Amino acid sequence: MNSKPRREAFTKKEWKIIESHSTPREVQRYLSRMPYNWERNGATLRSFREVVKRDEAHCLEAALAATVILEQHGYPPLLLSFESQDKLDHVIFVFQKNKLWGSIGRSRDIGLHGRKPVFRNLRQLAWSYFDPYIDYSGRIMGYGLTNLYELGNYDWRFSDKNIWKVERHLQEIPHREIKSSDRRYEKFLARYKEFKKTHPHESPSYFANRHLWMR
Repeated sequence: MNSKPRREAFTKKEWKIIESHSTPREVQRYLSRMPYNWERNGATLRSFREVVKRDEAHCLEAALAATVILEQHGYPPLLLSFESQDKLDHVIFVFQKNKLWGSIGRSRDIGLHGRKPVFRNLRQLAWSYFDPYIDYSGRIMGYGLTNLYELGNYDWRFSDKNIWKVERHLQEIPHREIKSSDRRYEKFLARYKEFKKTHPHESPSYFANRHLWMR
């Protein structure tokens, strides 16, 4: 389906969420409050409908939920995929306001949530995630953009089954390389390790660009 569904396609609960979250900031707050899906019973990739039913989401599920909600308010269904050196990739919903890019994201790490629409291009937006992405093994190597309408009639909005085709699609799209210095990476890796010694259960927020984060 390459156009937004009609209102009657949604349940009463789903439509209430859509009506009450009409801006990216409101959607980010909705997803930030939602419990994180730790996949304790096995890997999942749930549609918007299943996310609403279960009231939990991991990063890609949250990005898909944001896509469905904001599609109803005129935003195209755009996802940005990050490739990491450890193969633990991250996906965010991206949008434009006044020709500037912003994003919505959900993660175990607060630095990987959304960004205010202040970036002139996608590379700048992607680079804003580089430092917060660094943990014991993570390092962004590239980013790729897709429009979910490319999936044709595949049901990524309402399916009651895992929608693995979305994940495969994101793995197959072209990604642009992000070049970064080993010195910068090693600096933030050392800082992350030091932070975790004293704050093992917290997510770092010491990054200089945190004023650009959307909460």
